[in-house]
Amino acid sequence: QKPGSESMPVVIFSERYLDHDPGPDHPESPQRLRAIADHLASRAWASEIEWREPTDPALRSPLGAILRCHSPDYLASLQRLCHRGGGRLDADTVCSPASFGTALLAVNGWLDGLAIALNEGQPVFVAARPPGHHALATRAMGFCLLGNAAIAARSALEDYGLERVAILDWDVHHGNGTEALVETDPRIGYWSVHQWPAYPGTGRSTDHGLGGQVHNYPLPPGGDGQAYRQLLEQTLLPALAAFSPQLLIVSAGFDAHRLDPLAGMHLESADYGQFTRSLRQLGVPLLFGLEGGYHLGALAESVAAVVDACRDPAP
Repeated sequence: QKPGSESMPVVIFSERYLDHDPGPDHPESPQRLRAIADHLASRAWASEIEWREPTDPALRSPLGAILRCHSPDYLASLQRLCHRGGGRLDADTVCSPASFGTALLAVNGWLDGLAIALNEGQPVFVAARPPGHHALATRAMGFCLLGNAAIAARSALEDYGLERVAILDWDVHHGNGTEALVETDPRIGYWSVHQWPAYPGTGRSTDHGLGGQVHNYPLPPGGDGQAYRQLLEQTLLPALAAFSPQLLIVSAGFDAHRLDPLAGMHLESADYGQFTRSLRQLGVPLLFGLEGGYHLGALAESVAAVVDACRDPAP
């Protein structure tokens, strides 16, 4: 995209993303996406959003991309469990009959977003579920079935010939799954800002992955926008710039919001817009994908702040 040109942010969304149903009272509810879609549609600038449906897995199977990160045995077992009617994968993670197909559609949404960001130069927000950053190679974990961000990063390298991809995870919980799936590849840099202590208990500042390109920034509960901005401006942005990525993938969880019931951070919705504007200064293609965020109003407002920041002319 040429400097100074107008940005038309793309939002990838499908009603079928609501079909993954972990059951009543589960925090990772289908209503999360309904709240996001309804709120975006109500904004005064709604006409400036380009909505796109993800590619149906029947038309383009994502299995090849998924198998770069996950074992065939795990995929087969997940598919069997969903076919039998669903069930519990761990203490927090539940699948329903439609969950396997929805997870494939979510991966396709991230892969479609990757193609748009790289080929069309538009910032993309993938409003998909189930989320992915806790999913491990051989099992589901923490509401997550498939490692969407890691799968997209590997696809950027293998299918588009990129040499360096950065992942920034600002979800309030450490993305242990993403880290585990990318830490052996020096072409992928992983940066995580997360509450500590908190689930899943990983992400110490001394953990740098097998190749040294993992960077964890644990923050104590109560961190606010000023604390995050200071870390972003003084440490994260210079480190990302030094890595010289050709693509930045953001695992965009919004559970560091002060209203979120599952954590103890104090961000406001507007903070996420400021983060986005800062990241756009890097001048690289941007792919955002939904992770956590469990207060419906705060989640919807925070996503809108990100999409709004993507409407600005490119730096």
